Parts: sequence; structure tokens; C-alpha cells
Amino acid sequence: MNIRPLQDRVLVKRIVEEEKTKGGIIIPDTAKEKPMEGEVIAVGPG
Repeated sequence: MNIRPLQDRVLVKRIVEEEKTKGGIIIPDTAKEKPMEGEVIAVGPG
């Protein structure tokens, strides 16, 4: 499927964080911060 945003819109795919640390500690959802990074998938023509 080809998605093309309208105007000045941007389509961003969220980068998923790992469920546990390198040391093997599992991080619960309540302790995770919201992701601040993503991958730009498409940009509108505006």
C-alpha cells in the first residue's frame, strides 16, 4: 500500500524499545518513557 500524506503532514513510524535491558532486567510498561524517536516514512508535498 502506498500512503501519501496531504499538505505539510509527515508519516512517522515509532521506533519500538526493547522489553528488557542488556543485563536481562525486564522493564514494565509503566516505567517506560514514551519514545522520542521515529523513522520518517512519507512526507507531504506542502
